[in-house]
Amino acid sequence: MGGSQWFTGFWADVKHTVAPPRQGEDGLLPPMLVALTAVTGLVDAFSYLRLGHVFVANMTGNVVFLAFAVAGASGFSVWASIIAIGCFALAAVAAGRLGRSLASRRELLLGVTAAIEAVLAGVAVIMAVLTVPPPSAGLRYALVVVLAAAMGAQNAMARKLAVRDLTTTVLTLTITGIAADSFLAGATGAKAGRRLTSVAAMLLGALAGALLVLHARMVYPLVIALVILVAVAITTVARARLAGPRSPKVAV
Repeated sequence: MGGSQWFTGFWADVKHTVAPPRQGEDGLLPPMLVALTAVTGLVDAFSYLRLGHVFVANMTGNVVFLAFAVAGASGFSVWASIIAIGCFALAAVAAGRLGRSLASRRELLLGVTAAIEAVLAGVAVIMAVLTVPPPSAGLRYALVVVLAAAMGAQNAMARKLAVRDLTTTVLTLTITGIAADSFLAGATGAKAGRRLTSVAAMLLGALAGALLVLHARMVYPLVIALVILVAVAITTVARARLAGPRSPKVAV
């Protein structure tokens, strides 16, 4: 494949990810999952910078942070990591059951999950608005609980939908795919557009979240995340109602 053909394929892949054709295999799911990837960046920036060294979406990081805390490293909390992992897992269990009940309604599954996330994010916004920085330990843990639950539901939903390269949180395999399937690895570079779109969404979400936390008000990343979640929920539920039942493509 020549350079011009690769660029053509790359931008076509980006376009089909952010503006898929109406009759595409995954319907409206790809751009909605890209939006949720940006939400992940926003809330993880908020949690890491304002709730102590803890993530609410990236559980790989929390496992490592837990080990640091047990080893006695300063700035890390055993309880914060345990609470985040536990609430994330419990919400993923609930979302997994929801995914099975909506196995044939993929867009509805995404919309309902996003609506649940929006409720949890709304609770987090209220808590953040009512606190005076820096938040107390109790409030930090409460925020970790609701945000980790929201991200657990999101990750379980993304896994059930099984849209390739759009997990909304885990970018390790995405970046591995970019490298392993590149020209340098002797491959064709296929799907680089979708994968880089996912990486860019996470990067921009985290950048916006960090800038707002550090230079504005800590609640702003949560407000933006809430707006995105509401928009995703309304869009996908409305689309699902118009489309009716569809054949399932849900991971088991």
